[in-house]
Amino acid sequence: MARRKKAEEMAARVRNLLAMDAAGIMRRLEARRDEMFALFSRLRSREPLLGAISSRYASGAFENLIYLSEQEQAVVDFFYERLDELRWYFTYTEDMPGTAQIIFTKLHKRLEEAYRVLVVTLGPPVPPDGSRVVDVQAVRHESPPAATVKALEEGPVVPVRRRKA
Repeated sequence: MARRKKAEEMAARVRNLLAMDAAGIMRRLEARRDEMFALFSRLRSREPLLGAISSRYASGAFENLIYLSEQEQAVVDFFYERLDELRWYFTYTEDMPGTAQIIFTKLHKRLEEAYRVLVVTLGPPVPPDGSRVVDVQAVRHESPPAATVKALEEGPVVPVRRRKA
């Protein structure tokens, strides 16, 4: 029993690390999108592009993926495969900045879709304060007016059809 609990705890930790890494990548891409292409254009350096998509946990995560289910492993692999497409393009492109931005937009959409699947499968990362975010929908609960309560207590009202005179 203790062994199973330990494995579940390890799986939860791996899920959180992967979710944090993916969220960080997506956050950096969104925040630096315009600036990284301006720097690429001005400096002719790929570093701003590659820095935005760097993965913090890439080297240590593989051996821990065994704690995840096969479905979770497949989803993680799918996300990092989309990220690798972007990394490959940024590393070896000879495109001009305008074309690179167009290609980035297409590849970024693929990455966003893979990220959505990853978050649904693994869950969002645990925030620094330790609270968990639950996907909820706000529903307005108001007390119905007294007339509505009285009408509900009396039963359904059947409409009466009247003939035209």
